[in-house]
Amino acid sequence: MRIGVPKEIKIHESRVGLTPTAVRELNANGHQVMVQKNAGFQIDLNDDKYLSAGAEIVETPQEIYARADLIVKVKEPQPSEIPLLREGQVLFTYLHLAPDPIQTKGLMDSGCIAIAYETVTDNFGGLPLLAPMSEVAGRMAIQAGAHALELDQGGRGMLLGGVSGVPAARVVVIGGGVVGTNAARVAMGVEAHVTVLDKSIHRLQQLDFQYGSRINTVFSTVDAVEEYVSTADLVIGAVLVPGGAAPKLVSRELVSRMNRGAVLVDVAIDQGGCLPPPNPPHWPIQFLPLMA
Repeated sequence: MRIGVPKEIKIHESRVGLTPTAVRELNANGHQVMVQKNAGFQIDLNDDKYLSAGAEIVETPQEIYARADLIVKVKEPQPSEIPLLREGQVLFTYLHLAPDPIQTKGLMDSGCIAIAYETVTDNFGGLPLLAPMSEVAGRMAIQAGAHALELDQGGRGMLLGGVSGVPAARVVVIGGGVVGTNAARVAMGVEAHVTVLDKSIHRLQQLDFQYGSRINTVFSTVDAVEEYVSTADLVIGAVLVPGGAAPKLVSRELVSRMNRGAVLVDVAIDQGGCLPPPNPPHWPIQFLPLMA
């Protein structure tokens, strides 16, 4: 099979569909791999590494799409890329189609066979291709939130773990899946006061058994969301509805009641998001969208 790896063109996307190690593995199994020039340059995977692994370096995305039977990407095809797809060609990437009808129609019109990473399931019903990105995003959410809480960044001037004689920050994580668990782990690691809200009692029990008194687990209801979010210093949105758009759980009115300088980090796993759009001028908080 001829496999093509175009350079990602979505804003702020530096990843690449295949690493040199993966290219070598595919070559060893009889496949031909084409990689666009400088596709991995930003993450220190230069063309020489791909050449050494057996890849062919191709100058333009047009040639990649024209020659490849399978296109391997990271993010969904952008408007300029969809017309390059052809009938019967296989596209393998993150798609997140639920909130994106324009992309969905474009893929249908192209006639390609589009397989979304985030919908691939294992024998246990898990999402093995989405989980690693969710793990990264969950941990980064705390890192980004901690930075935004600094006074110079417009935050409340708080350390997540506090110091002697000063209380730790109140971190509220909405969703106890892979993103939420990893966010909670990092927050607990710096000794913040962590509360996780989720609608699955089974998942909350698992978190309780794993972390004990280090974590506060609460069944997610409208009342619970309002109670804990309104007093939080840092809120992490980590809700996933597989194959669908996430619900909007935090209203504008609720945000207006939060403490000035508090921070919201929404990990938009499916591009639906579980928090409101970017903050209007009157909001007292910072809103940081973060993609998984």
